[in-house]
Formats: sequence, structure tokens, C-alpha cells
Amino acid sequence: MPVDSGRIEAAVAEILAAIGEDATRPGLASTPKRVAEAYATFFAGVGVDPSGLLADSVPSDGLGELVLLRDIEFRSICEHHLLPFLGVAHVAYVPGERIIGLGRVAAVVDTVAARPQLQEQLTEQIADAVQSGLEPKGVLVVVDAVHGCMTARGHRQTASSTVTLASRGSLTDPVQRAGVLTLIGGQS
Repeated sequence: MPVDSGRIEAAVAEILAAIGEDATRPGLASTPKRVAEAYATFFAGVGVDPSGLLADSVPSDGLGELVLLRDIEFRSICEHHLLPFLGVAHVAYVPGERIIGLGRVAAVVDTVAARPQLQEQLTEQIADAVQSGLEPKGVLVVVDAVHGCMTARGHRQTASSTVTLASRGSLTDPVQRAGVLTLIGGQS
């Protein structure tokens, strides 16, 4: 669903006026348009079903006990302050009948991240998309992110990050989950 660029431009011009700025001055004249263009990218995942990105899966033929993609970089927007949060997602799945190209997993993360949301929602939505789109035996998603609302306002905790986890199927088992978390930590 494309964003309404005209409405965004008008809203940004109004925000600039509300903070006492002149939206027509040279340094700001193009800002409403630039923000509208940025928002089209930031929110490109609104209304998109990420599990559909996994439709081109292929038979697993018994391949692999575990597939783990570490350090998938993403950017999302916190729905509380419309400030960015940046981080990495680690996505693991235990293949069932089908496997998918690795780029498709990163595409799911990108699509889900391109929405206004909370990190907890992002983590759950990635796990749900992999579960529904691929039907693996298990899924584990770990997201580690730094939030603009924590670094730029309030207590300004520039060195803190937030970690969230979502698991499905066989990877809800604490022993199985611990093994994957060890791999995510870089210890194979």
C-alpha cells in the first residue's frame, strides 16, 4: 500500500510551523518532500504479507537439522515516538518438508521491519511469517536493537540495546533453544 505523499508533505510542513520554523526557508523547503520519500521506504511493509515471500520454497529432501541466518541488519520505526530502531535479527528454523533460499528469510525481516511497531511485535511477526510460510518443525527469532527513543531522548542510554526472542515448535524446548542461542553467539 503506497503512502499518501501529499498528506505527509502537508503534515511535515505543519510540524515545522508548529515548532516555530519557516517551512519555506531554503534549508527546509524540500524537507517535507524528503520526509515523504523516506516514509515510503520506512513503511513499505504496511499491508504486505511477509509469509508470501516464502512461497517459492523447495522440497527439503531431508537436508539439514537447522538453518540459521545470523546478523540480518534491519531498521524499523517505533510506533510510540516514530523514531527509528536499528539492529540485527537472527532467524533459525528446523526444516520440515520445505526449505527456502536464504535471501527470502532476509526479505521477510525487511518486510516486517518496514512498519511502525514495537520490537516485541517485530520479533513475533518474523517468527509467525516463517512458521506460516514455510511450516518448519521449529522457529527461533532473536532481535537485538538500539532504539532512537532511548538514545536521543529521555535518559539517553546510548550504550543500551534491547533483546527480544520468539520461538515456535521444536525450538520452544529449552535445550534446543539453548543450542541455537549458542550458535547465534558465534560459538559453533
